[in-house]
Amino acid sequence: MSSSSSFRSPAGTAATLFSSDQKIRLGRLDVLRSSQSAFLGRNPRGVVSVHPSSSASSSSPSPIQAVSTPAKSETTTKRSKVEIIKEKSNFIRYPLNEELLTEAPNVNESAVQLIKFHGSYQQYNREERGGRSYSFMLRTKNPSGKVPNQLYLTMDDLADEFGIGTLRLTTRQTFQLHGVLKQNLKTVMSSIIKNMGSTLGACGDLNRNVLAPAAPYVKKDYLFAQETADNIAALLSPQSGFYYDMWVDGEQFMTAEPPEVVKARNDNSHGTNFVDSPEPIYGTQFLPRKFKVAVTVPTDNSVDLLTNDIGVVVVSDENGEPQGFNLYVGGGMGRTHRMESTFARLAEPLGYVPKEDILYAVKAIVVTQREHGRRDDRKYSRMKYLISSWGIEKFKDVVEQYYGKKFEPSRDLPEWEFKSYLGWQEQGDGAWFCGLHVDSGRVGGIMKKTLREVIEKYKIDVRITPNQNIVLCDIKTEWKRSITTVLAQAGLLQPEFVDPLNQTAMACPAFPLCPLAITEAERGIPSILKRVRAMFEKVGLEYEESVVIRVTGCPNGCARPYMAELGLVGDGPNSYQVWLGGTPNQTQIARSFMDKVKVHDLEKVCEPLFYQWKVDRQTKESFGEFTTRMGFEKLKELIDTYKGGPQ
Repeated sequence: MSSSSSFRSPAGTAATLFSSDQKIRLGRLDVLRSSQSAFLGRNPRGVVSVHPSSSASSSSPSPIQAVSTPAKSETTTKRSKVEIIKEKSNFIRYPLNEELLTEAPNVNESAVQLIKFHGSYQQYNREERGGRSYSFMLRTKNPSGKVPNQLYLTMDDLADEFGIGTLRLTTRQTFQLHGVLKQNLKTVMSSIIKNMGSTLGACGDLNRNVLAPAAPYVKKDYLFAQETADNIAALLSPQSGFYYDMWVDGEQFMTAEPPEVVKARNDNSHGTNFVDSPEPIYGTQFLPRKFKVAVTVPTDNSVDLLTNDIGVVVVSDENGEPQGFNLYVGGGMGRTHRMESTFARLAEPLGYVPKEDILYAVKAIVVTQREHGRRDDRKYSRMKYLISSWGIEKFKDVVEQYYGKKFEPSRDLPEWEFKSYLGWQEQGDGAWFCGLHVDSGRVGGIMKKTLREVIEKYKIDVRITPNQNIVLCDIKTEWKRSITTVLAQAGLLQPEFVDPLNQTAMACPAFPLCPLAITEAERGIPSILKRVRAMFEKVGLEYEESVVIRVTGCPNGCARPYMAELGLVGDGPNSYQVWLGGTPNQTQIARSFMDKVKVHDLEKVCEPLFYQWKVDRQTKESFGEFTTRMGFEKLKELIDTYKGGPQ
């Protein structure tokens, strides 16, 4: 180890980072710095150097001294273009603020990256020839999927006036509004802000929307999970004002934050914060990549908990009183075709924290990723790669330095279940909620018109589920019959009238607007599901039988296909990579089974597997469990020797 090795911390004053009983060996510390990206244009007052005389075998705390200027490194760490754009942006303002004023229908490359932090992606219709018709997709931020009545009606209006006439419910419990022209961005953004909404941080290198069960149960654990999701969202929300400067001329529309959120954000007792920075947690560089958090209660895996950077699970005592949280870290779906060094990954247990410490623990995890996540190559910048590289124990050691405590052992939890919340259910306060299935989350046509009428007439608040469905809340018993009738006439049926395959299926938007799409997803899945149902009928599977099917137009995994029992991931025109082995409760990751399967050849691959599942499955064995037990070699043999259904 070179005696000049250094690492960086955001602390603005001299501080001892390691205590004698919570110390990371210097040899390990050097690996943290050298194997990952170093400090990237952050607050220069926050540089910390390891004393040259320190050694890995030293038994005393390492002397660490803050210096006023960045230490000069003999080697320059490579940085991605996006890191340089963030550094020069004056906290996500420049050059977006100038680009929005030009007559051009689009913004330049730097502004494209910055507007993501404001909750928007620049897109164009990839099916048009003879030029590009640019527009912008806006995504809202709705912790726990909560949408006040006023905001829903506003989004419905904006879709008609400035969008493409539809709203899309996302897999992270938000709205997406497609087709907004650049000249209308400020009008649309300001309308959302002034009507109890926000798009701040719905995209970009920071914490995204925080998931929590959408069910409006009046139960202690559910309410506590949703409150925690709100608090984590507030804790990790940008503070420098760039969003409000851009869209409402600096006028603040933020609601009062709970004092515990303010206290946790401002706490710097363990060197987590950038001192005197308008972004105390994020600094100028924010995070290396997107960051996703989900909160839930035991048994309820409606949030796909293990696909998140941080999974938070409420732990209650025998009286149902929340006491603390189990934490899981390192989940993530995105990968790149033909690059085995990129992969989908399940989160793994980190430990337990008492309820009063949850914000500090989450902050410590975020800061660990901020300081040590790679910033040279964005393919490897998610926290899952940091944990995969270090191992969970080393990751835990570093997080505990920022947390200031040791994590307690995780508490035992019951088995997970996927819960859809479809149909009529009692909330627990005398009112009802109604969960409605929406294919691929696309709200349009007569469905959109009818939902608007019901939500407006009864002044209903709604919630969006992580499965792209919608929940109508706080419905009186005497309203149920008329609401059910009106909704059914618009195709919004009770779950007993929705094909079980459709109820658990998901797809991303893909063509024509997503710039990353390789093939169809949302537009292709209706036909795929009908064909799967026909295969079921042919091989003798019952109507109530189901398989979790998820389709994405590219390998980035927005619809979480790597958790599906049958995942179809676009890998060419009208072609999919087939993934098998996920489970209905979303606790096992699928594996790549076959590449380059043309969409018209799905029967050749799937029908033999469905038939063999019917005849060879064990009691209550799901399709995903069956494919895992059989093994892929055997499954491919079955496909090759299949004679065409029941003999």
